[in-house]
Amino acid sequence: MTNADTKQRIESRLHAQPGSDSRSISQRTWRYAVAGLSASLVGLGLARFSYTPLIPALIAAKWFSASDVVYLGAANLAGYLAGALAARAAASRIGAVRALRAMMLLATLSFFASSAPVSFSWFFAWRFLSGLTGGIIMVLAASVILPHTSPARRGIVGGVIFAGVGLGVAASGTLVPLLLQQGLQQSWYGLGALSAVLTLASWWNWPADAKGHATPSHPTKPHRASPAARALLVQYGLNAVALVPPMVFIVDFVARGLGQGIAAGSYYWVLYGLDAIVGPLVTGHLGDRSGFGPALRAAFLIEAAAVLLPTVSTASVSLIVSSVVVGGFTPGIVPLVLGRIHELVPHSADQQRVTWSHATTSFALFQAAAAYGFSWIFAQTGGDYLVLFGLGGAAAVLALAIDLALALNKRKA
Repeated sequence: MTNADTKQRIESRLHAQPGSDSRSISQRTWRYAVAGLSASLVGLGLARFSYTPLIPALIAAKWFSASDVVYLGAANLAGYLAGALAARAAASRIGAVRALRAMMLLATLSFFASSAPVSFSWFFAWRFLSGLTGGIIMVLAASVILPHTSPARRGIVGGVIFAGVGLGVAASGTLVPLLLQQGLQQSWYGLGALSAVLTLASWWNWPADAKGHATPSHPTKPHRASPAARALLVQYGLNAVALVPPMVFIVDFVARGLGQGIAAGSYYWVLYGLDAIVGPLVTGHLGDRSGFGPALRAAFLIEAAAVLLPTVSTASVSLIVSSVVVGGFTPGIVPLVLGRIHELVPHSADQQRVTWSHATTSFALFQAAAAYGFSWIFAQTGGDYLVLFGLGGAAAVLALAIDLALALNKRKA
């Protein structure tokens, strides 16, 4: 039975029995969404963002040198790219749900394995594996859940799934400092315990038939992506470039660049994280209401303005607005891109998964290149933060320009 047939059966049942069947389907949808949220929190939120506030403690405890810590952070980005590339193969071999469960287990294990500085190579390997889990979860979680979601709710359900990323950002600024009061090793134990609880809680809440979606039961015809779909991959990558300056440098910019100290820098990071929780819920809802094309266009415009704002003013109000808006769009752009893919590739669930996999890979490539490139530019300019914010804003403007150019050509055609 095809995905279209399944969808028609569900819709017909909803119209025929709007009572208990409708409530049952709704409950299952939200149960799946919470499982997806747990996965993104473990593999993306905690596995990536909890490392940032642990960096000073790693250096102070003499586990690693300052230069080693930077390379260990980059290992996570490299692992994320590898995970994005390997996700479809993993799903084909063992099934999407089994792959998701395995990645949550692996992320949990990585926290416990990182609780002792056995060696640089040991730690590097586990940071790489923690990034790998995030890449695979990013590709598979939504593609497992959204086929079980009605089109009218895909935006908000996608928002719930990726709110876990925002929760991870917020936890990195709140939970990790509390854990560090107990000690560095205990902090890794605490993160591992939280990850284990989330893995166990979500274990039986994935769609039971998701494995069947990993590999088509019949060969699919080759599909040539439309110009809009190909452009979306580039736009999503440019969005990754735009996010790097505030995501990587905002705390250091405030603390050292503006001379306000670490406490002030941490304040803006907490604001960034708190809005990252609600960001995907808001953008997902807007996508459901206005369509994902117009919502994505508005997102690029607002994001460009927010990233460029510090180049215009470094007043507290400007930095707060920039941190809050960019924090919301860090995970908030994800449900918009996912929804747009479903609009551009409406009749093939398998091709939607392929396109989303390519989009995640594009994001990972552009993000890794920007992280290293901006670090080089930062060194060459003698620590000019505003150049980085200007380049990030320009990337968002370019993503918007591509979208507007496509819309204009469509009108002329």
